[in-house]
Amino acid sequence: MKPIFLSVGYSTCHWCHVMERESFEDEEIGRILNENFICVKVDREERPDVDEVYMTFLQATDSGGGWPMSVWLTPDLRPFVGGTYFPPEDGVRRVSFRSVLLRIAEQWKENRAFLCERSEHILSVLQSSSGIDRGDEPPPCLPVQEQCLQQLKRIFDEEYGGFGEFPKFPTPVNFSFLFCLWALRKGSPEGTQALHMAVHTLKWMMYGGIHDHIGKGFHRYSTDQTWHVPHFEKMLYDQAQLGVTYAEAFQISGNEIFADTAHDILQYVLQHLSDDAGGFYSAEDADSLPNAQSKVKKEGAFAIWTAKEIQQLLDIEETNGNTFGDIFMHHYGVKKEGNISASQDVHGELQGQNVLIIRSSLELTAAKFGLDVARVQKILSMCRDRLYEARRLRPPPLRDTKILASWNGLMISGFARCGVILRDEGYMERAKLAASFLHENMYDLKSGILLRSFYKSHQPIADLVPGFLDDYAFLIRGLLDLYEACLDEFYLEWAVQLQDKQDQLFWDSKGSGYFSSDASDSSILLRLKDDQDGAEPSGNSVSVVNLLRLACYTGRTEFMERSGQILAAFSERLLKVPASLPEMVRGNMIYHQTVRQVVVCGNRDDPNTRQLLETAQSLYVPNKVLILAEGTQTSFLYSHLPFLLSLEQKDGKATAYVCENFTCSLPTTSPAELRTMLVLSGTQQSSPL
Repeated sequence: MKPIFLSVGYSTCHWCHVMERESFEDEEIGRILNENFICVKVDREERPDVDEVYMTFLQATDSGGGWPMSVWLTPDLRPFVGGTYFPPEDGVRRVSFRSVLLRIAEQWKENRAFLCERSEHILSVLQSSSGIDRGDEPPPCLPVQEQCLQQLKRIFDEEYGGFGEFPKFPTPVNFSFLFCLWALRKGSPEGTQALHMAVHTLKWMMYGGIHDHIGKGFHRYSTDQTWHVPHFEKMLYDQAQLGVTYAEAFQISGNEIFADTAHDILQYVLQHLSDDAGGFYSAEDADSLPNAQSKVKKEGAFAIWTAKEIQQLLDIEETNGNTFGDIFMHHYGVKKEGNISASQDVHGELQGQNVLIIRSSLELTAAKFGLDVARVQKILSMCRDRLYEARRLRPPPLRDTKILASWNGLMISGFARCGVILRDEGYMERAKLAASFLHENMYDLKSGILLRSFYKSHQPIADLVPGFLDDYAFLIRGLLDLYEACLDEFYLEWAVQLQDKQDQLFWDSKGSGYFSSDASDSSILLRLKDDQDGAEPSGNSVSVVNLLRLACYTGRTEFMERSGQILAAFSERLLKVPASLPEMVRGNMIYHQTVRQVVVCGNRDDPNTRQLLETAQSLYVPNKVLILAEGTQTSFLYSHLPFLLSLEQKDGKATAYVCENFTCSLPTTSPAELRTMLVLSGTQQSSPL
């Protein structure tokens, strides 16, 4: 029998395309592969369970990590050797893919028993070490949050923002934690520091090349310390999370530049990642053809510019003798020789090109050209529009039209939260459309099973991959955010149904916490629990807060208990390296702080009710849920929360209550009083926790 060669990647992975072009399309390498191996290609975004198992093997054996992932397996799927990208030819420091294949094929023929024994041993070690050391109770709040802040401070870049040197990823979970810490520790040095780290980073990202100033949205990460030259693919999960991050930065600071950036992100998604039926596509590729006559794709070709192109496109003279092009090139750091250093251009694809960055304020640009700020703003806007139209004539990058439940859940959160904060009904309607799409196309009403992915070929549900933990957890969060945005109890009911199914499929009844995959697929050798919040939060981290919110909406104490059990399961990691789980640290803070129920009694069409609701929605209070009690006692909320029956309107006016553990404060009909109550209730008191 032949061993298996497993290649794991994803549609927009740059180095996956490089290895495809260099090796998989090479006839000799193709012959070696087909003669000696059973070759399998897996999309990690469609099968994260497969990816997680073999990435765990790769990292445990010091074989690196990343994509493309190249792993060789025995016929019963046990890994025995692996790596990532391999070049087509031998070099000084790296062995070629061809040489690796020939060596493994030879070893399989001559030492098969040894390789099988090695794979058995490796799997045994992985199985014994894949568990987490469970604590007896959730870890204390203050030591964990302070340790998390200190660990992030140690790697914080004071000059350019971000965490670590390079490459630099946006990592929205860090902002989520920092904002929460600021809100619960207002006025403290720690709270002030947390807000500074977040806002400083967001500004540098917004001004940098990681932000697409022409096409909008954010690229995946920066290859350098200054956020200048990105890896050019754009991922839905980044847009979803960063949209919320920038909207919350606006909510906290009142600075309109953050609101503008949130709008920018969502406009990109609406224009480029939206399916007409309601779902959201996964990504856009980094590589594209430089022009219609080109045969070879290059990274960033769609997004970069020469100075000559810009001068020709913007050759419009301003009254002071300068052209629009002169003003634009100064403001966005465009240089005649290109603004990308050779060290950032591994393949020599970016020579003489420019990635747009903002390194001058509007005021300085206006002063340099003797113009007022409003005129400069108008000129730059006109220039961006003209470059956008010119860019549309270029061959576009590949768009991955796969629709993933998890990332769509994040995007539903994005549109719902931004709709509330930015007061945009259109965003809320777009979130509703996406939720309806998932309910109709990716959810089996009979079984309660959520699907992982959807393609426009409309395969029968039985032929598609069932959802994983992240699909349930992220969609539940999206539905809860959508309920609080539009107060339609349908989304609340569906969230509860999904949570019950998540508990049934993924809960570890022995060790607590959720497995990433269910137990139905025997080909998955390990059931693992993700203990890292990275580019996306982990399913367990998101579930901590989901469960706390659901407990407040349903009165079901088992949700609260399960939230605490997750925190207890990860307590050792939270105590030692909390910065690896910032979203779970945030959940731990909210768990100890207690979630407040803001109940507004009144008719939703009453202007007074709307004022109270808008007041509750306008404040950044991470430990609150919002409930509209309209007196319809047959509704979902009244059937689950009997205490609502005791709450009444005061003097016939819409009335708000702030409740904790179903015990409510004195009623108020005043938006100003409600604002004061929420600000006070959202501040963490000194405690031994």
